[in-house]
Amino acid sequence: MASAPSSAPVRVRFCPSPTGNPHVGLVRTALFNWAFARHHGGTLVFRIEDTDAARDSEESYTQLLDAMRWLGFDWDEGPEVGGPHAPYRQSQRMDLYREVAEKLLEAGHAYRCYCTAEELEERREAARKAGRPSGYDGKCRTLTDGQIAAYEAEGRASIVRFRMPDEPITFTDLVRGELTFAPENVTDYGIVRANGTPLYTLVNPVDDALMEITHVLRGEDLLSSTPRQVALYRALAEIGVGGGTVPVFGHLPYVMGEGNKKLSKRDPQASLNLYRERGFLPEGLLNYLSLLGWSLSADRDVFSLEEMVEAFDIAAVNANPARFDLKKAEAINADHIRRLDVKAFIEACEPWLKAPHAPWAPEAFDPAAFEALAPLAQTRLTVLSDITANVDFLFLDEPVADEASWTKAMKPGADALLASVRTRLAEADWDAETLKAAVLAAGEEHGLKLGKAQAPLRVAVTGRTVGLPLFESLEVLGRERTLARVDAALAKLAG
Repeated sequence: MASAPSSAPVRVRFCPSPTGNPHVGLVRTALFNWAFARHHGGTLVFRIEDTDAARDSEESYTQLLDAMRWLGFDWDEGPEVGGPHAPYRQSQRMDLYREVAEKLLEAGHAYRCYCTAEELEERREAARKAGRPSGYDGKCRTLTDGQIAAYEAEGRASIVRFRMPDEPITFTDLVRGELTFAPENVTDYGIVRANGTPLYTLVNPVDDALMEITHVLRGEDLLSSTPRQVALYRALAEIGVGGGTVPVFGHLPYVMGEGNKKLSKRDPQASLNLYRERGFLPEGLLNYLSLLGWSLSADRDVFSLEEMVEAFDIAAVNANPARFDLKKAEAINADHIRRLDVKAFIEACEPWLKAPHAPWAPEAFDPAAFEALAPLAQTRLTVLSDITANVDFLFLDEPVADEASWTKAMKPGADALLASVRTRLAEADWDAETLKAAVLAAGEEHGLKLGKAQAPLRVAVTGRTVGLPLFESLEVLGRERTLARVDAALAKLAG
């Protein structure tokens, strides 16, 4: 049985389960499949694996579709798009899986297993103590008709097991090279539950075969199940299910979190929603995730998705685990923010300039004032949500000053300095260069350089010790509001 020929049109699939919030490791898998399909001019099939009724939910399904749209992934077949192999939700394909299971039973590729959970565990424990592999021992592989009848008469429930071949399974992994699994390490496995519900181990390869998937790019955690699936693909071809080829596999490296542990859904930094809420650009996040196992070049970390698609080569993926580095992700996102033209940046900031993110009243927002400072803000943001704190002084009646910032800036002599600054500001023309000269002159009166001279003014006007360029900010804020805030600070110091 041949693997998918290299000349065959590329068909890959992204097939998440709708359980909980999307995970960044899942997004990395989607990205590599999408980039592989687009690089080869192939087809991306988006398939929903929702056979686990206890864990799957419509809310998670909706989140998955929303996440794919937000990330900018377009799929060629799947939910909302349709295609020749619809439906693309496994929960709507159950009759098909049952038919395939019956064909496998009839052809001898599968059999009914009547072992109880207690019996299985007892035999596994005995095997472990004897130093033997503890997988299924094949007890029900060769049951006679009489033995089956006796089990049935007892009322025993049965599952359906796939019959693994008694020979090594060898396949070539696009990331890891040729791999061989000995038969004693890949034993017969369940494909249908006792209640008749098909398991993931059956439905996933069946859908791959019927949807003519040529390449399977997925996480390394699924590598141990691959020889089972390869054997099942071959059996499906023998009974006439699918196109008769075995997909080519590529297993992507683990994404590691803190403490050299695999990044799991329980890790706070694993949730895609976290990055959306903080204001990562999809392009920035995907650029970073692409570096978890692949690179465009040795000396370049920041690039567009178009550049990634053009260069993407699954054979260049590194098999070693990739460590998730939040600070690097933020730095790459900041680069993508700076790459936006100003109009696109302003539009991207909009969600954080209104409720519930913005602390000011809607009517207080002045689009012209924001647009005037947007180019300066753009060079300073790591994530888009940072914009709120950078410009809130423009739209609040009073600046929000925490005690630490006030204490740091308002050192002994700050009142006299501020008074001198106020006098010069009141007489100055209201443009950034003139305002800077006025503060510089006031500082010289007190033996201070510009950096220290402007510190009390910045906190008085903006509430913060760092932020956008001060004098451009004062120009936009205006004379009246600036002087009122300086007066309020002087009154507080006097009090």
